Amino acid sequence: MSRDASRDASRDHLQSEFADDPEMQDLVELFVSELPKRVAVLRSGLESNALEQVQRVAHQLKGASGGYGFPMIGDCAARVEAAVKTGAALEQIRRCVDELAELCRRAAST
Repeated sequence: MSRDASRDASRDHLQSEFADDPEMQDLVELFVSELPKRVAVLRSGLESNALEQVQRVAHQLKGASGGYGFPMIGDCAARVEAAVKTGAALEQIRRCVDELAELCRRAAST
């Protein structure tokens, strides 16, 4: 991999604020390993119009992500939760979920 490609890949990765804390490493890795499953549940909830499921998972991510050093994920999850709570259009909720999914992908990329 070229130096530029390596730099782009590291810039794409979303790193926990606790990345340098050895005591948090296992917990952060566990949280990150669960992100693809949570995104799948969000997308499934959208497809089946189970917005309460979308709201519940977003709420869980909002609460947990800060504790694992991912405030950007928490802020985005809060936007998803608020969009569902306020009865936003499905397309707006979908855009919020897509943004959250991208952040989760970036956190899970190695």
